[in-house]
Amino acid sequence: MNFPGTVKSKLHKTGTTIFTIMSGLAQEHGAINLSQGFPDFPVSPELIRLYHEHMLAGHNQYAPMPGYRPLREALCNKIEKLYTATYDPDTEITITAGGTQAIYTAITSIIKEGDEVIVFEPAYDCYVPAIELNGGIPVQLQLKGPDFHIDWNEVKKMVNQRTRMIMINTPHNPTGSILTAKDMLQLEKITHNRDIVIVSDEVYEHIIYDGYEHQSVMRYPKLAERSFVVFSFGKTYHATGWKAGYCMAPANLMAEFRKAHQFTVFSVNTPLQYALADYMNSTPSYESVSAFYQKKRDLFLKLTKKSRFKPLACSGSYFQLFDYSVISQEKDTDFAVRLTKEFGVASIPVSVFYKNPVDHKILRFCFAKEDETLEKAAAKLCQI
Repeated sequence: MNFPGTVKSKLHKTGTTIFTIMSGLAQEHGAINLSQGFPDFPVSPELIRLYHEHMLAGHNQYAPMPGYRPLREALCNKIEKLYTATYDPDTEITITAGGTQAIYTAITSIIKEGDEVIVFEPAYDCYVPAIELNGGIPVQLQLKGPDFHIDWNEVKKMVNQRTRMIMINTPHNPTGSILTAKDMLQLEKITHNRDIVIVSDEVYEHIIYDGYEHQSVMRYPKLAERSFVVFSFGKTYHATGWKAGYCMAPANLMAEFRKAHQFTVFSVNTPLQYALADYMNSTPSYESVSAFYQKKRDLFLKLTKKSRFKPLACSGSYFQLFDYSVISQEKDTDFAVRLTKEFGVASIPVSVFYKNPVDHKILRFCFAKEDETLEKAAAKLCQI
């Protein structure tokens, strides 16, 4: 059955996401799925026990729109401990249905028709569609290789009176790069005395390697006062399917965020919020996440050392990029499909993270997997 009238798509260039396509292809061909960014190991039994306990205790109705207050308090305490930043649990934090919803809501609350939003590419695929759905104009600036850094002189040239928002992501998906203190100070200079809001996607805040310290915008008061900062419980606690996250922002920005939030999801999974509050207050397990994933990154690099794939630097996130240019000159989208079908390992071609695809012959592999999974995948990659 089809609608008899005219439908003009608001996202006419958008189809099924590459993550759905590659995961479906992996399932169809029995390939090891290192494409979509989710772990294949279990969630903490204690966290599951608490979740179940609160369901049995009857905490199954709507939570307050901003979120369960003890959870908001625990998060504000964590932020103060990690970043020496003070946020009010009543007015400056909202629990969301994952990081993607928080990003969409932040954009929706600020961006109007004709507003320009600077996005650094390659970029996580939800940014540009959210901007366009709200009538905004995405302004894409490419990260500079081989380390995928921001050219701040280029940013200065692109900022104008129509620039309403700048979106940053650190640690970065898909590249695994991180922003430094120098980057944050450059961003501070560029936005000074301008009516520009920042959306800082920090969902991989605890997944950072080699002794680096996560440079949250919240460490920089002049940035924090203009920033929506987005986080994810799923990334930290290995439970991406629970779709839970949160957003921090100064009270005036958060008031606008909540206006949109209440009409998108209103509130978020209640027993999970109770469980997360209890878990955070008894088990600050985020402190071990970086070391846990660094072991997996290092193992994956060791296992693939004899392959013809060339690894790029990975300082954060749980994604490793590989340059395959000595193996094939196929488009990355074609090579990713062939790698899945013929060799049994699914990945994500990096060109899809650009609005207008840029093919550097690079694939993204997720190493948030059991060691046995990584060993099997690496053995296949070494045969190519």
